[in-house]
Amino acid sequence: MTGRNEAMDLTLHRRIRSDIADRILSGEWSPGFRIPFEHELMAEYGCSRMTVNKALAPLAERGMIIRRRRFGSFVARPRIHSFVLDIPDIQAEILNRGEPYDFELLSRKVRAAHKRDAEELALAASGEVIELRCLHRSSGRPFALEERLISLASVPQARDADFTGVPPGTWLLECVPWTEAEHRIRAVNVSRATALTLGIDPAAACLSLERRTWRRAERITFVRLTFPGEAYDLGARFAQSDPTGALDQAADPAAAP
Repeated sequence: MTGRNEAMDLTLHRRIRSDIADRILSGEWSPGFRIPFEHELMAEYGCSRMTVNKALAPLAERGMIIRRRRFGSFVARPRIHSFVLDIPDIQAEILNRGEPYDFELLSRKVRAAHKRDAEELALAASGEVIELRCLHRSSGRPFALEERLISLASVPQARDADFTGVPPGTWLLECVPWTEAEHRIRAVNVSRATALTLGIDPAAACLSLERRTWRRAERITFVRLTFPGEAYDLGARFAQSDPTGALDQAADPAAAP
């Protein structure tokens, strides 16, 4: 193949790939739709089977199509992508901002699990928990109210921790391995007592972050963190996938800001 033909082949297989991706992303070809057979694409674009394969292979690798021998290629069902928040260490976050941090242990008690506790931590009726309430401060101002349960069945060593010198979340991150976490985030209005603790107006909006943490099949802890609305935000940065590779080809590093 001459240099010119190689260049034409390269351009053509990108064009085929782009055309197919555009039809999938636009919804013209829905999940389960059979895309034209290879010989049909060869006839439509006037190209070789190798060129068609070069176009289809990256689409299959990116999960946009499924190739089935003797049956053809089909539009794949979209995958669900979730963005998982890491488990934050409030003390580290505040110190990383360059602000002084302190916290106050408001209460600590060991008790039998209530029915709702048992549901949150999947405990037996006779299970015990440590119930903790802490106030985190940044630059002397209330930053978050922490209400936490720790399963003593899963973390028996927590019974001997008084949590006056180290925040519970920091202690758990340092001492207890975890494998999975689930977050629930919502805007809430709080009780007058909670508003007083946080030093805010009772009508002010707050951010509530609830988290359950597992070590394999064991639930370790449940925590509810309540932040004054202006004190905390959550963000994620992510990129849109580029199935056609067109953005990679068009990118000019010299033009980057």
